[in-house]
Amino acid sequence: MRMMFRVTDLRNKILFTGFIVALFRLGCHIPLPFVDFSAIQQLQDQAKLGGAVAFLDLFSGGALTSVAVFALGIMPYITASIIMQLLAVVIPKLEEWQNEGQVGQKKITQWTRYLTVALALMQSTGIIFALHQGGGFLGTGQLQGVDLIPHFDAPRVLLMVITLTAGTAMIMWLSETITQRGVGNGMSIVITVSVMSRLPAQGSQVLAGGNAFEFALMLLMGIGVIVGIVFVESGMRKIPVQFAKRVVGRRMFGGSSSYIPLKVNQSGVIPPIFASSVLYFPAMFATVIPFPWVRDFISTKLVRGDSMVYITAYAVMIVFFAYFYTAITFNPEQQADIIRKQGGFIPGIRPGPPTERYLAKVLNRLTLPGSLFLAAIAVLPLLVVAASNISGFPFGGISILIIVGVALETMKQIDSQLMMRNYEGFLRT
Repeated sequence: MRMMFRVTDLRNKILFTGFIVALFRLGCHIPLPFVDFSAIQQLQDQAKLGGAVAFLDLFSGGALTSVAVFALGIMPYITASIIMQLLAVVIPKLEEWQNEGQVGQKKITQWTRYLTVALALMQSTGIIFALHQGGGFLGTGQLQGVDLIPHFDAPRVLLMVITLTAGTAMIMWLSETITQRGVGNGMSIVITVSVMSRLPAQGSQVLAGGNAFEFALMLLMGIGVIVGIVFVESGMRKIPVQFAKRVVGRRMFGGSSSYIPLKVNQSGVIPPIFASSVLYFPAMFATVIPFPWVRDFISTKLVRGDSMVYITAYAVMIVFFAYFYTAITFNPEQQADIIRKQGGFIPGIRPGPPTERYLAKVLNRLTLPGSLFLAAIAVLPLLVVAASNISGFPFGGISILIIVGVALETMKQIDSQLMMRNYEGFLRT
C-alpha cells in the first residue's frame, strides 16, 4: 500500500478515481424536481422484496428508490453495450468495425453512447409516467393509488425526463473518464460503488429484523460466498502452446513455449447482468400491456425476488448467457488461426481445424461448471430469502460477485503498474 502511493502517477490516478466516485455518489442524493418525497418510503419498501426493482436500485446505488437525478444509474449504458455486442454478430458493418482496431472501437463507442441516450429517454419517460399513474411501479403493483408526481403537466414531465437522461449521460461520461484517466474499468468501478453503498443499510436491516445469531450466520455465509468466488475466479485451464524453431538469416527464432489461459468463469459477471437486464424489460413495459392477466403474472411472478418463476428464469438465463457471451468473446477458429500463423501448435494436436475443435471442446467443458457456479451464487441468496422471513439480504450473489471480481481486476492493474516500476506488487505468483 505504501508503494502504491509513493508512485506519483499511480497516486494521482487513484485520487482522481476517488474524486469521480465522490461526484457520482453526490448525484445519487440530488433529488429530482416535482416529486412528492413523502411517498418515497413506500417505493423504498418495495425494493426490499427483491426482483427487478431491487436489481435496478442496486445498480443505481439507491438513487432509483430515492428518485434522484442519477435514478437510472448505469443500466442504460450496460443495456446499450449488450445490444451493440449482440448486433455485432449479425450486422457485418459492426463486425468490420470490431476488426479495425482502435479506429473501429471508437465508432462502436460513439454509437453505444447514442443508443444509451435513446434508451435513457425511453426508460425515464416510462418511470415518470409510472410514478404518476399509481398503477404499480414497474409492474409490481405495490404503489396502487399513490401519485409521486401530484402536479403533472407537460413542461414538468419534459424537464424530469431531460434531467434523468442527462443524469445517465453524466454517469456514462464519469465511467469513461475513470477508464481513461483513473484506475480500473470505469463502468465496473461505478457498478461496484453502487453495490457497496447498499451493503451497510441492508446489513443493518437484517440485524434489526432478526437477532445477532442470524446476523452472524449471514456474515459467515457472505464470507463463504467470497471464498468460493475468489477460488473459481482464479481457476483456469492452461493449454500449452509450443512454437517451432526457425532460422531467419543468421538468427534463430521460436523454440519457446507458452500457454493459453482459459478461465473457468470466462464470462465474469456479465451473465447475471445480462439475465437481470432481460428480466427487467417485461417489468418496464408492464404498465402499458393491455392484458390484465399478463400484468398480473409479471407483477406477482416475474419481478418478485421471492417467486420461484423469477428464480428459475434467472438461473436458466445465467447459464444461457454464460455460453453465449463466452462464444462471442472467445473464437476458437480465430485463435487456432493465430497459433498457426505464429508457427505454434498444441502438443498432440495438429494445427488448423483439429486445434479449433480441441479449443471449442475444452471451452465448452469449462463453461459448464462456470455457468452452474454463477447460477448457484446468484440464486442461493434468493432461495434463502424465499425460504425465510429475511428481507434485504445483504450478501446477494451478484453483489459479492461484482465486488470481488472488480476488486481482483483493479488489484491486477495496480500490481502491473507497480511491477513496471520494479516494485513488489500485491499479488504473488
